[in-house]
Amino acid sequence: MADNEKKTAEIKAAEKPAKAKEGKPSFFKRAIAWLKTVRAECKKVTWANWESVKQNSIVVIVVTIVFAIFLGILDYVFSNAIVGLSRVL
Repeated sequence: MADNEKKTAEIKAAEKPAKAKEGKPSFFKRAIAWLKTVRAECKKVTWANWESVKQNSIVVIVVTIVFAIFLGILDYVFSNAIVGLSRVL
């Protein structure tokens, strides 16, 4: 019985196709090809000019500060409300 299982395993191993390394490029060739396509795509991108970047950055900073102040005020109000309620109860 063990001989039959061994023969079956040998037959299955012989039936498996060998890995085809001839048709597949190496990892480094694929990586270089990918980097070349990334570079080509980056050349197609319309990049923002410096003035636009500065203006957008200022808007983001101002909006962040305004929201921080708003959240700080809400935190102060709610924390005082909780302390006030705890004194009443």
